[in-house]
Amino acid sequence: MRDFKRIRTKTFLFAGVAILSNVLGNFALSRGMHQFGRMISVSLTSVPGVLLNAWIASGICLLAVWMVSQLSLLSWADLSYVLPITSASYVLTALLGALALHETVSLVHWIGIGLIFAGVMVVGRTHPRTAAARAAGAVE
Repeated sequence: MRDFKRIRTKTFLFAGVAILSNVLGNFALSRGMHQFGRMISVSLTSVPGVLLNAWIASGICLLAVWMVSQLSLLSWADLSYVLPITSASYVLTALLGALALHETVSLVHWIGIGLIFAGVMVVGRTHPRTAAARAAGAVE
């Protein structure tokens, strides 16, 4: 039981880091790319300027943190647990897009986002490691 709580705590911590770094990284990339306007094509000469933009550089760094935390999660938790849990980032991304970027999110999108959130809540109540849990007799 103690091992269950330790794995669950560690999983929630890393999932939180993965979710926040994903949301903030994508937000930063979006802000940075909006500063360049709508480019029809990207030439090789424009790439250094894009990559040196503070928003884009911070977005890339945050998404690197996301990748490391996602890899860490997958090293001990089931894929069928990690991906649904970290999909909470979709909910936060939509909220941030609507509130900070003033994007229009339709009612149908909000309904879909609500269903994603409900799924995250259901999966979050289960054990992150089904193989280890089965061996220990702790599968819910």
